[in-house]
Amino acid sequence: MLTPPRPDPVTAPRVAEAAPSAHDKVYRGLRTRIMFGQMAPGVALTLRGIGREFGVSMTPAREAVHRLVAEGALSMSASGRVATPELSPDRIEELAALRALIEVELASRALPRAHIALIERLQSINSAMTDVVSNRDAVGYIRTNLEFHRTLYLRAQAPAMLAMAETVWLQLGPTMGALYSRLRRSEAPQYHRLIVAALKAGDEPSLRLAVRSDVTQGLKMLAT
Repeated sequence: MLTPPRPDPVTAPRVAEAAPSAHDKVYRGLRTRIMFGQMAPGVALTLRGIGREFGVSMTPAREAVHRLVAEGALSMSASGRVATPELSPDRIEELAALRALIEVELASRALPRAHIALIERLQSINSAMTDVVSNRDAVGYIRTNLEFHRTLYLRAQAPAMLAMAETVWLQLGPTMGALYSRLRRSEAPQYHRLIVAALKAGDEPSLRLAVRSDVTQGLKMLAT
């Protein structure tokens, strides 16, 4: 069952406005849930149900759904059935390859602007992941992990490229949620520490390798 959304720094659009429209309210709420794996793969949605949960009419619910379908966050069958995506192994591998291409480039572009405050912020986020992991919080894990990556990639000053990365995260959300709910991690990802170390050293080859390894390791488990 859907619950009212709360603003999130990872997924909230960067457009200043006094109050979101009914369409934006539904879009942002669903987008956040999907990206952070709060909805399992293959979950069916109805416009009536969405409208009831968000307190809006059918029209803004329909507009939000069509927007999310266009982004690949939801699928719509020929009969009009709307559901969260169920990804095939081939599709997972394709999205993993996209993450490796886009995010490695974003990290590389961010490196010259990686000041001390950024590195300290990344270390703080990574420390917070330890608590999330110990609580077996799959949604919290995905949320904090994406916050780590987005914080770094913002320094690349490449908004179009970052938007592409977020679209991939969105399509992977339900599947990633299913994966992390099964994992039994005991600590934050080791590659995050390698990313931070490479940033401190100004070592671009090590940074590219660490980011590529980090964004593909979990997806390889999904595809097997």
